[in-house]
Amino acid sequence: MSTARVSIAQINACVGDLSGNAQRVLAAARQAHEQGADILLTPELVLTGYPPEDLLLRPQFVQEQARVLDGLRGDLAQFKGLRVVVGHVDGTGRSLYNAASVFFEGATLGIYRKRELPNYSVFDEQRYFKSDTTPLTFEVAGVTFGVVICEDMWFDRAPIAAREAGAQVLLVPNASPYNTGKQDDRHRVALDCVGASACAVIYANLVGGQDELVFDGASFAMDRQGQTQARLADFAEDVQCVEVDAAGNVRAATAAAVPDARPPAEAQVWQALVLGVRDYLGKNRFPGAIIGLSGGIDSAVVLAVAVDALGAENVRAVMMPSRYTADISQIDAEDMAKRLGVRYDVITIGSVVDSFETMLAPHFAGLAVDATEENIQARARGTLLMALSNKTGRLVLTTGNKSEMTTGYCTLYGDMAGGFAVIKDVPKTLVYRLAVWRNLQQEVIPERIITRPPSAELREDQKDQDSLPAYDILDGIVERYMERNESAAEIVAAGFPREAVEQVVRLIRINEYKRRQAPPGPRITPRAFGRDWRYPVTNGFRETV
Repeated sequence: MSTARVSIAQINACVGDLSGNAQRVLAAARQAHEQGADILLTPELVLTGYPPEDLLLRPQFVQEQARVLDGLRGDLAQFKGLRVVVGHVDGTGRSLYNAASVFFEGATLGIYRKRELPNYSVFDEQRYFKSDTTPLTFEVAGVTFGVVICEDMWFDRAPIAAREAGAQVLLVPNASPYNTGKQDDRHRVALDCVGASACAVIYANLVGGQDELVFDGASFAMDRQGQTQARLADFAEDVQCVEVDAAGNVRAATAAAVPDARPPAEAQVWQALVLGVRDYLGKNRFPGAIIGLSGGIDSAVVLAVAVDALGAENVRAVMMPSRYTADISQIDAEDMAKRLGVRYDVITIGSVVDSFETMLAPHFAGLAVDATEENIQARARGTLLMALSNKTGRLVLTTGNKSEMTTGYCTLYGDMAGGFAVIKDVPKTLVYRLAVWRNLQQEVIPERIITRPPSAELREDQKDQDSLPAYDILDGIVERYMERNESAAEIVAAGFPREAVEQVVRLIRINEYKRRQAPPGPRITPRAFGRDWRYPVTNGFRETV
């Protein structure tokens, strides 16, 4: 039985970089041609990058994309015998489609337009695109291929339509962002698709960071029996080739053997954070990063991620002690900076805080000391970090975690001041697990930072649990209420303390205004405070248990 060779390309596209993305497709085509491929499959909307958002409402953007696409079609003609499936936008004005064209030696064999348009979670494709129901198939070496795009695979209609048009193998361009558990979800959906369509599935996913989204690649080829026969790299560009026949048999040609097990969740989350940081700074052309290093667990993890993403030479750590900063915090911060080889500076904030307190003393007369004075310290640090950022052009990476963002345990214009919030979607309990995992690779975080009780060190003997439930309880409530959308009553019924549930639900509600002013950061859970969290700031609803 004759076979066709299909190269799968994981490409790190940049939204809006039309000519650059076209060059990335050309580079993948060159590699596929060298692999002897008959077909190159690229990711969804690879030419525009994903998601292009309201760029699609700019007529000039759509027109320029059409011009670049036409040029790419001509440039691909040099690769004789290679058919290239390119994801792009099709149409004009209010009639735009999320599409994929099949180019062959300068000709267009066909255009497929996406049928199922996701409009949930981080997706809002119905804002921009129209749907189409017309299948597209083409034959190579006696094998009939059908094209369906991303969400089409999650429902039966498009795969069945392709099969009814003669498809034996489905080519599936994707832009599927990472979150914990997502790779298992994709595998399950692919199995269902194979079962419904009786077709093999070849799946090409985008890779790279795009604002708060991180695309993990992890493309694969699944045969007609539902067995994964090839799998590409996680969180890295990759081009690998598989062979497929008309019976739906798939064999890895250049791809490595499918691993028996995926890496631990901590390893995948770490890779997602590293890629998110690298691409946010790289694609936006920041020359480096600045981090306020406190000697605590959060800033330690952020510093380690930043160094893994950018290199030590591009990261600067600044310790800004106050009268409440413990000696061991300063010792541990300096120790970690030395271990990682980053520039480390100390700027004491005592005189700055004293000046603020002196100026405000007449206005605070007769009022008790409270969180106001604590926030002055945080805002002094934020001002210093932003001044260094303005002077050097480096981006401030903030260090607040998801538990803090949820409850408002953070200071506007203080520790929230910065350009990218590296762990804003990482619960505190996971922060600790990430630190332990990273130290298993190389001990870069001093052990005492991991074992000490967490503290903001804004007053004497302060501990996080003075104000918040224990983090294992807090994070469990947040996961159920915010990520799974369970009710407060359901969470209490699951065994969580009623008082803690009421406290957390209230803190989530009253701190929406803070979260709206936070910088973006990588999304790594099924629901993050960002594109997929759209709660009103002004909100009269009170949920009861």
